[in-house]
Amino acid sequence: MSGMNSIVVHNLSRHYGAVQALNKVSFKVKTGDVIGFLGPNGAGKSTTMRILSGIMPASSGSAWMGGTSVAQFPAAVKNKIGYMPENNPLPNEMRVAEYLRFRARLKRVPNKKVRTTVEAAMETCDLARTARRKIIGTLSKGFRQRVGIADALLGDPEIILMDEPTIGLDPHQIQGIRALIDQLRGRLTVLLSSHILPEIERCCDQIIIINQGSIVAQGTSEELRREFLPGNRYQIVYQGSTAALNAILKQQCYPIITLSEHCSAPDEKTRVIDLADNTRQHLQILIKAIAASDTIAMTSFAPKDSSLEDIFLVATKRSWDLKNEKEMQLVRL
Repeated sequence: MSGMNSIVVHNLSRHYGAVQALNKVSFKVKTGDVIGFLGPNGAGKSTTMRILSGIMPASSGSAWMGGTSVAQFPAAVKNKIGYMPENNPLPNEMRVAEYLRFRARLKRVPNKKVRTTVEAAMETCDLARTARRKIIGTLSKGFRQRVGIADALLGDPEIILMDEPTIGLDPHQIQGIRALIDQLRGRLTVLLSSHILPEIERCCDQIIIINQGSIVAQGTSEELRREFLPGNRYQIVYQGSTAALNAILKQQCYPIITLSEHCSAPDEKTRVIDLADNTRQHLQILIKAIAASDTIAMTSFAPKDSSLEDIFLVATKRSWDLKNEKEMQLVRL
């Protein structure tokens, strides 16, 4: 295995009876990178996390964590990773420092290093001054998540797995977790799953999208934009006839895909379109045609960046369409 990759997954599959939760999942994560793992509910994110952490065996395929086979040496892998599961189960009756000391001993941190190890984890997670003596059951959701991350950091892991670390948090708490993850970049390899797409885009070096148990996209945000939304996106803000605008767009000789439309203000509508052609002449023709209409008052026509949410929707929709197409082919046979 290459020393440049902390996580190597090859053709990983998992079955629950007749249900296939994972189907030949393969990806690699470079050492020190922060990777976002995205997918709808039931896509296979948590199953993948459990297999990588050694909690659950794969039905087939292989996974290597820090150069060690998960299937062959699960105990050794557990010494290399820190795992924060979804919903972060914590004992409500224990104090923060007490719980982390207990967890450090379970992870076989030498007795003479338990205190310094726990202090370092609490300092990283901003718990040392604010919550060390607090009872866990009295903590806010944001601080409970910090305790879970501090737990994952104990034992000097090489890799951190976080399953939905920002679930249920308010915007301020999410910012705090994002800042914490930024501190780990370069020091540790981090694989985290989340439904908060803007946060994934802000804090992750690479993005992996999984749907129906299969990887449907992976790469940087820019690479995914080029692959799934290669057109040129524009936003039109206007008042007046939607039918008239549709007619103008239909008249253009280049393909134009309407991505969304909504009312942004009373009597004002916003249309987002994707243009397959971006020549200055084509844009000028389109803008002039809209401006010349008697039933449309255009407020603005401006470029619009694609969001990770747009990419996610296109990538998952494509995978559903491919599945439906294959099923129709089998029916025809």
